[in-house]
Amino acid sequence: MHVVVVGCGRVGAGLAKVLEDDGHTVAVIDRRAKAFDRLHDDFSGRKVLGVGFDRDRLIAAGIDEASALAAVTNGDNSNILVARVARETFGVDRVIARIYDPRRAKIYERLGVPTIATAEWATERVLQRILPNRPNAEWIVPSAKVMLIERSVPSVWAGRKVGQLDLAGHARVSAITRLGEGTVAGPDTVLQENDVVHVMVSGGSLERFDQHLNPAAATGGN
Repeated sequence: MHVVVVGCGRVGAGLAKVLEDDGHTVAVIDRRAKAFDRLHDDFSGRKVLGVGFDRDRLIAAGIDEASALAAVTNGDNSNILVARVARETFGVDRVIARIYDPRRAKIYERLGVPTIATAEWATERVLQRILPNRPNAEWIVPSAKVMLIERSVPSVWAGRKVGQLDLAGHARVSAITRLGEGTVAGPDTVLQENDVVHVMVSGGSLERFDQHLNPAAATGGN
């Protein structure tokens, strides 16, 4: 498939290489010609000079034939604008925007634009969202109505059961990673401190689940 990458920093250049190695075609947009020096020596895709939210630049990058777009510049506003233009103007279903401010990320996800904040950033996470056949560790539907999240279990939940952590109609624990080993969770599975739970959460219930998981942190308690 064809993928447009907006931003040719370390992450953008890394994405371009992995995508080409996987057999996909790639176009990279950046406003600085010098940025293209980061691309691997045998890069065979398109290099488009300009700002990523310029429709003409997107068309030059092949947005009309693209199956996915990753906006990975160093600016939140630019990334979200690029992602929305790709989704709303050109009908690209698979878009991902790099967002530095996690508070903004939550807002944009509710608007239907999947995001990744700096704290959880990795090239692999972007690939999981734009390549349909790649196994996912974390996932968000395009509408952001359902997402898979990871959370560390605080001490207050140690010894309690997974079923108590579920919120009917809002969140359900699907798996647990403990000491590097993953298992499918059942309602009677007993939690341990520092377990990592993998939870399916409705898009509007993320804060509610986080407060349920760690009420002391939500209220500022000790």
